Amino acid sequence: MIRNYHGHLSGIYTVQVHPILDLVFSGGRDSSIRVWDMRTKSCLRTLVGHRHTVTSLGIQGCEPQIVSGSQDTMIRLWDLRSSKTLQTLTHHKKSVRSICIHPRYNCFISASTDNIKYWKLPEGIFMRNAHHNHEEIVNEVCANMDGVVCAGSDSGGLAFFDWYSGYCYQILRTPPQLGSLQLEAGIFGVTFDQSGSRVLTCEADKTIKVYCEDEKATPETQPTK
Repeated sequence: MIRNYHGHLSGIYTVQVHPILDLVFSGGRDSSIRVWDMRTKSCLRTLVGHRHTVTSLGIQGCEPQIVSGSQDTMIRLWDLRSSKTLQTLTHHKKSVRSICIHPRYNCFISASTDNIKYWKLPEGIFMRNAHHNHEEIVNEVCANMDGVVCAGSDSGGLAFFDWYSGYCYQILRTPPQLGSLQLEAGIFGVTFDQSGSRVLTCEADKTIKVYCEDEKATPETQPTK
């Protein structure tokens, strides 16, 4: 270990790095977001406004540089310079579990236990809901440059969406590790690799799995439903 950052009053649930500046962002159970100087380890800002655990952060180089999701069901867009909330989005009715900013376009998606929603930046304008027919609790979403959205769920479902239409075109079931329990089917985290062609998952069965595109797949071999 080369650095240790202290300041939160309770457990930390999410951490992100600024794409341009030497800044680290963290959110946790104390309902605050802290902005750290990566090199000096000093806390530069403390963003206060959420009323429950901050579960997810999205960071980008332009304003609003910070998008946060919380168990208070709200999404907040923040002005980094003033440490104030620019916009509060209240469309979700349950805890917001994941925020993902598109790697190319000025928009983001949010995942909650009630739905996956699409938003336009910088205003935070609601665009649409994702179209999916499964009632699974989504833990995390990610996206690649080509507009493929991947969502990992509590029950081991891995759903793929088209960013532009919100259409769910494939749902996979993660293969359980030999000897694991049924309760260990959950997917806690998902991310694309640098090429955008592979998805990595971290799962409750103590495994990290890597999925790649099947060039021979057809609607018959990989049905949506």
